Amino acid sequence: MIGVILAAGEGNRLRPFTEDMPKVMLPVGNKPIVEYLIESLRRCGIREIVLVVGYKKERIMEYFGDGKGWNVNIKYVFQDKQIGTGHALLQAEKHVEEEEFLVLPGDNIIDGDSLSLLMKSKFQSLIVEKSKIPSKYGVVDIDGDVVKRIVEKPSIPETSIVSTGMYKLEREIFDVLKELVKEGKNRLTDAINELAKEKKIKAVKGNGKWKDAVYPWDLLTINADVLCNLSGSISGKIERNVTMKGSVQIGEDTIIHPNCYIRGPVVIGKGCEIGPDVCILPSTSIGDDVTVHPFTEIRNSIVMNDVSIGSNSFIENSVIGEGCRIASHFSTLVGEGSIEVEDG
Repeated sequence: MIGVILAAGEGNRLRPFTEDMPKVMLPVGNKPIVEYLIESLRRCGIREIVLVVGYKKERIMEYFGDGKGWNVNIKYVFQDKQIGTGHALLQAEKHVEEEEFLVLPGDNIIDGDSLSLLMKSKFQSLIVEKSKIPSKYGVVDIDGDVVKRIVEKPSIPETSIVSTGMYKLEREIFDVLKELVKEGKNRLTDAINELAKEKKIKAVKGNGKWKDAVYPWDLLTINADVLCNLSGSISGKIERNVTMKGSVQIGEDTIIHPNCYIRGPVVIGKGCEIGPDVCILPSTSIGDDVTVHPFTEIRNSIVMNDVSIGSNSFIENSVIGEGCRIASHFSTLVGEGSIEVEDG
């Protein structure tokens, strides 16, 4: 069976982090989101993967190449204009030779058990989950275990059951998509709704481990979740009087200077310089080539590659983008607030 991953979108709601990379390449646990999806497919025995790419596609293609480093075979197809998920899937048609195949959004994380249930379904199927904020997603109208329709982002949802966007489909979906695209209907959910009028589409209930990156703060939730499975390993240099507790992973050529305290789960990439007298607390991911100057504390945060954080700083519940330079005595403020986000 082939897995088609839709990875062409920019991710407007994840700006400014997506100004330099597509949303599927945003790091959690020091790996791109889409890498976890590829690994889940491989664990389920799927080694033929088609990646539909578009926005900043070079970042994806340079990182994964032909997929051999992940023991999979990756082919790329291009969606030049990101006008919808249905249109994106249509670009992959010539590479889908088998009757059945999987379709997955590249900015989601799902466990292998849920994917296995999807693969074993005897019908065309969709993984569904309960959501506390269903208005962010396609809300699924289900009769028993049969999908009747999907309502995209309703202002007043009738149920908390939402679509994960992860499907097991048959090749007939391409014929439906071609007709709908002619009418300007470019979403995959349009095709699913049309198909559901005549064919049985089964709702496969996930086990609650599905994660979706919609807004920047979702990255912190996903990061904390993936770090729960972190295996500790030390490849860098640890100097005197450094205390490390829990699962801590430190990359090659990284130096942890004296009197630092690190409590996992924490992952620190390659070529970093930490400390002295730095405190790093759980659910923190620090990328490659990062410098953290003395007397700084970081907790529950994502620090991307090539960042410098000045001395006497306090970073909490934050996502720090690639290449940021933060002066000394910087502090993030945590509290209630409101933000207006453009939907798109």
